[in-house]
Amino acid sequence: MTENLFGHHISQQFNAELEGLRHRVLAMGGLVEQQIVAAVKALVDGDSELAESVIESDHRVNAFEVSIDEQCTQVLALRQPTASDLRLIVAVIKTIADLERIGDQAEKIARMGLKLITQERPSNEYIEIQHLGERVQQMLGLVLDAFARMDAEAALEVVGKDEKIDLEYEGIMRQLVTFMMEDPRSIKRSLDIMWSIRALERIGDHAKNICEYIIYLVKGKDVRHTTLEQMKKAALGER
Repeated sequence: MTENLFGHHISQQFNAELEGLRHRVLAMGGLVEQQIVAAVKALVDGDSELAESVIESDHRVNAFEVSIDEQCTQVLALRQPTASDLRLIVAVIKTIADLERIGDQAEKIARMGLKLITQERPSNEYIEIQHLGERVQQMLGLVLDAFARMDAEAALEVVGKDEKIDLEYEGIMRQLVTFMMEDPRSIKRSLDIMWSIRALERIGDHAKNICEYIIYLVKGKDVRHTTLEQMKKAALGER
């Protein structure tokens, strides 16, 4: 798929630049994945040292975004890409913006973890955060795999996972509201948990955005703000 879209330039240097961009996006995505895993683990395990490391390393994600963005600007200025090459640059710029925001959400989860360490642990040991976190981690991993292969159909399949994340998020929120009504002493802890699962839900939204960029990149069709059925037609080439 990659070679078909971006493998026919007279300039081998241009090919190398485009491939370099793709690989750097995937490297940034891998770092963000690690941040999510570490942030959720820190919160669930009550590990303050791990939480602090997530917070302190957020600058690495930000640096990735700035660096890749500058590289995209240079390619636009020097190569003046058209057609699929231009779509790649646009998709990269949009993707790294969402990856940076995912990194911000991971940092937020780590900060909530530090707050929750000071409070009494619930009887379920934060199982709802762990389970939702695993769903989100899986979704982001599949998104990055679809980006690596430039696979619009795989991206479309991942979009459906965001709906399941939203449903689980809503269920946890209802449960937390019930807890707060039944036991006012749980309000502070429940609010911090709410912020944490909200961050996870937002990560799912950003991952869905990247799916949309992949479909745009491969098919040349902007599927933002469209229904799942419309997205399916675009990704699968249906009329």
